[in-house]
Amino acid sequence: MSTPRRKLEFVAGFALLFAALWVAWDTALVYPLKIFVVLLHEISHALAAVATGGRIEKIVLDPGQGGACHCPGGNAFLTLSAGYLGSLLWGAAMVEAARSARIRTDWVNGAVGAAVIALTLLYVRSPFGVAFGLAFGATLLLSARRAGEGVNRAILLVIGLVSVLYAILDIKSDVLDRPGLRSDAAMLAELTHVPTLVWGVLWIAAALWVAWLLWRRAYREA
Repeated sequence: MSTPRRKLEFVAGFALLFAALWVAWDTALVYPLKIFVVLLHEISHALAAVATGGRIEKIVLDPGQGGACHCPGGNAFLTLSAGYLGSLLWGAAMVEAARSARIRTDWVNGAVGAAVIALTLLYVRSPFGVAFGLAFGATLLLSARRAGEGVNRAILLVIGLVSVLYAILDIKSDVLDRPGLRSDAAMLAELTHVPTLVWGVLWIAAALWVAWLLWRRAYREA
């Protein structure tokens, strides 16, 4: 049963985790997770393209947290929109899976690890991207096989939270702080004649709304 003490403990725990991520955001500890979110971003483009009749030529990642998905065909509006929003929703799904007592997080981490390796071998074509995808996928598989349920749950929760936070910060950096950058929003602006800034604000609003829903749900169930 939820009590004021448990809710206070939840708020304190969440604040501590958020503070730890904030402090470590630009360190080597969080860096692999940020590259993973970039991969989620590009995979989301790819899935939207394929779902609307397109195809995947290749995905590239670079050490500077950049990436690109070459996926001709399909619905350009949905494909361009899927990057930031896709990584956000993947992150939200991971957070919810980590919070559910009914879900075996070792299975989830194993499935994610296997999917990352498979997608890397099939579509990633940059040397850094291949090395990262294989290493990250193997690490998740190793965690799923060797680590306990508590460790796997914590890993999935942190990955999910970083995905949600990074989506928000990435949109701000690429769209709001650098409006001249040829970002997804800039290309969408060319397609729709709706300004880049408008798409950035809409995506930021969606990301903040999802983050708020996740926090409110967790708080109510604490």
